Amino acid sequence: MKLIELYQDKLFGAISGWDRIRFRGTIRWLANKLGLEKFLGTHGILLKDFTAWATCITEAIRADWDQQADRLGIETRYLNSSNIDKEKLAREIALTQGITAGPICHLSVLETCHVPKIKGNKSKKIIELQIVPSKCIHLYHYFDHPDYGFGHVRIQTWAPYNLFICLNGRHWLERQLQKHQIAYIKDGNCFPWIEDVALAQQLANRQLAVNWSKMLEQLVRQACPSLHQILPLRPEYYWSAEETEWATDLMFRSVSDVEAVYPELVYHAMRISDSPAVMKYFGRRNVTESGAIQGRGPNEVLSDCRRRYPGVRVKHWINRNSVKMYNKSGSLLRIETTINNSRDFKVFRSPNDSAQGKASWLPMRCPQCKWRKNSRKWSGPPATGFVKTNGAIAV
Repeated sequence: MKLIELYQDKLFGAISGWDRIRFRGTIRWLANKLGLEKFLGTHGILLKDFTAWATCITEAIRADWDQQADRLGIETRYLNSSNIDKEKLAREIALTQGITAGPICHLSVLETCHVPKIKGNKSKKIIELQIVPSKCIHLYHYFDHPDYGFGHVRIQTWAPYNLFICLNGRHWLERQLQKHQIAYIKDGNCFPWIEDVALAQQLANRQLAVNWSKMLEQLVRQACPSLHQILPLRPEYYWSAEETEWATDLMFRSVSDVEAVYPELVYHAMRISDSPAVMKYFGRRNVTESGAIQGRGPNEVLSDCRRRYPGVRVKHWINRNSVKMYNKSGSLLRIETTINNSRDFKVFRSPNDSAQGKASWLPMRCPQCKWRKNSRKWSGPPATGFVKTNGAIAV
């Protein structure tokens, strides 16, 4: 990074790595209308029986969730509003109960999501499966992991039973520093000072080589051990990094050093970062060297400079993806790239429905891609079996 070269006499180091990461786990069979219809047909589940079938699974998930809380000896709470700051509440519970590592609490709350529902079609006089906006109970397992730090697992209790896991690379790095007995100063999710910056960067780089699927599956099993036996197909979830933040922290030697150079950087960012420059940074391939846009462009490319406590932030964003620069913790300057819409990027790959098809530039893969035929069978939840008896449902 050129900034490090320019200001190396004012810096004692810089750290680059993950900040916030939000993973999404999907059962690809159940994540779209076509796949779910094929699954129900293959296993002889009629549309009129779908609600009872899904309710059976939901009850089994919630029962296992409660049993795990009892085994772990942690608090469970039902929240009356989805607007409650769940992370803040979990930290308060950990502080009150003196939890410094391990499971913290289980929370449940009614939240919005997209789910399959059976709807009547009056014109055709039939019932149909539709994916619609709705609400269902979501379960949160908060933890302070001995290796990965503070985070949570979130389970959607109604089909398609999506999973969400939030971690923070800086909390993870703190655990690594502690294990290697490297002194540091931490302020929120950043480090204004680290005793051995080079070794800290090496530890942060190790996060990139982790077996993500194995790691995430372990976190799910700690929250709800029987989930994979309850769900259809005994699935291995398809994991994707739904939202990510990658941050570079420049650690200046003093507050005055940051204050001396930052106004120039703010002016430079607003002067040269025009729309074509922002588009090229976010991977748009239809921008020429002269800055002209070929073909279809985005509806908006936004840049913003605003004063915030305790400093000034410059931000450029396009289609929910952004890059920003801001000063924080007195002597630290952060450059942060946030990806909230990975489908806006293209990769050179084969189509989803044809692994042998000709590769081309296509949007990054989506968890709700086309269903692929598979003959695996499902025997139902172990604790609350789903049985069809003369067209009725017995649970």
